[in-house]
Amino acid sequence: MLLGSLTLPGEPACLRRARDFAACTAVGACADVDSTVLLTSELVTNSMQHSNSRYPGGTVTISAIAVPDGIRIEVIDDGAPTVPAVSSSQEDPSRLTEDGRGLQLVDALSARWGHYTDQAGTVTWFELAGEPYN
Repeated sequence: MLLGSLTLPGEPACLRRARDFAACTAVGACADVDSTVLLTSELVTNSMQHSNSRYPGGTVTISAIAVPDGIRIEVIDDGAPTVPAVSSSQEDPSRLTEDGRGLQLVDALSARWGHYTDQAGTVTWFELAGEPYN
C-alpha cells in the first residue's frame, strides 16, 4: 500500500524535506524510523550528486510503501550513465573519506535493497523489516 510520495527538485537544499517525509511516513509503518530517515537521506543524496537529477529542472521522487512486516522506500531519479553500486574503495579502513559510504549503510542496515532502470530513470530502493511500535 502506498503510504505517500514526494517529488523534489534535485537540489541539496531540498534534502531536509526528504528526511521529514521519510520520518512522517515511517511512523506507524516501521519500528526503525531513524534508519528509514538515514537510508532515505543517503539514497536521495546519491541521486542529487550522481544522477541527471542534479541538472537544472531535474527531480527526485520518493515513494514510501507499506510491505508485510515493514516499509519500502523507493527513490526515483532522472537516470545516469552508471548504476548504484556499493563502493569497494572503502575496503581499506585507513582511507578516511567522507564519501562512498552511503550504499554501504543501505546494504548493512536494510533487510534488502536494489535498483532498476526504466523509462522514468533509475529507481533505488530499500526495505526495512520490523513491526511498528504501538
